[in-house]
Amino acid sequence: MPKRIVIVGGGAGGTITANLLARNLHYQLINGEVVINMITDTPNHVYQPGFLYVVFDKVRSDEIIRKQRDLLDSHVNLFVDAAEKIDRDNKVVITKGGKEFPYDYLVVATGSRIVPEEIPGLSEGGHWFYSLDGAKKLRDSLKDFDGGRVVISTGVPHKCPVAPLEITFMLYDYFKQKNMLDKVEIYYTYPINRLHALEPVSNWTIPQFESKGIKYEVLFNMEEVDPAKKVLKSMEGSELHYDLLITVPPHSGSKVIEDSGMGKKGWVATDKQTLNNAGYDNVYVVGDTTDIPISKAGSTAHFEADVVAERLSSQVLEGCASTRYDGKVVCFVETGFDEATYVWFNYKTPPRPTPPSKMLHWMKLGYNRLYWLSAKGVL
Repeated sequence: MPKRIVIVGGGAGGTITANLLARNLHYQLINGEVVINMITDTPNHVYQPGFLYVVFDKVRSDEIIRKQRDLLDSHVNLFVDAAEKIDRDNKVVITKGGKEFPYDYLVVATGSRIVPEEIPGLSEGGHWFYSLDGAKKLRDSLKDFDGGRVVISTGVPHKCPVAPLEITFMLYDYFKQKNMLDKVEIYYTYPINRLHALEPVSNWTIPQFESKGIKYEVLFNMEEVDPAKKVLKSMEGSELHYDLLITVPPHSGSKVIEDSGMGKKGWVATDKQTLNNAGYDNVYVVGDTTDIPISKAGSTAHFEADVVAERLSSQVLEGCASTRYDGKVVCFVETGFDEATYVWFNYKTPPRPTPPSKMLHWMKLGYNRLYWLSAKGVL
């Protein structure tokens, strides 16, 4: 009987894990000693950081989409079918199509999703760039926008923590290029008592905003949107009039996680070093779906996938594993259309943003193009 590995989720974390496992267990796969099955609910793989560039016509949608099958090692079996239940006691994943996938080892990479419906009026009165359709809708609205107050507001929890800053800086350059800065007020809000969850990033942001005349308000948690009056209300009692509302909607995990009793709101209890689902040595969690208190970002998923692939490969080949995740996260942060900064941090080392430069901007654009090699486990 071969060792059966099931991966639920075909995003960055699941795809990188699958390809690294296929490389590490190449001979075992060829000899029939190991089987790797991936279950995902879509045949396409989307590079989600590209949504930000779609907003400003810097990237076409076809540039950030690939067929999932084309990204996977040929020895990984792909099943396009949504997982409906994960039964950890009986070691089986059941899909909506009625198929059962028994496993010896399970990798949960079900990601996160936006839930704008949790804020009354947001779907009708606001924009976002956390989906392809949302990015296109915002792009079209920006083209018709002739001035006024642009409010950027962030829900919690959410992935890609630097994205609210990036959209704000890029909006400034967008309006500058259109000679509209005298007609626009950019107003940034954030739900805690600083401009970013990471204090060093927040401290770095303050002079950047002030030099550009970007106004801001902290301790602003979105409660309700009044589309008719164009008013955004906060839980703290503040009200903001807007002419264009751009938001980062709150996120939740996948429904299958909550339905399977694996975690409230779809977040899975995860050991922050081994990345095992708490209490299950044969179940790993990768990417956004973990409950680890660290940034939900593509690089997080990548570094976690490296660890999970090494640990799982060692378990299959040697019966034990020692590799651990140190909390590493790396982010390029766009500070406009032609400059970017860079941060890296882990559980022990805080981030230290570097001065923005054109070189870092081009490095980020370069990685956007190289992402597909990363997904294949090459980078």
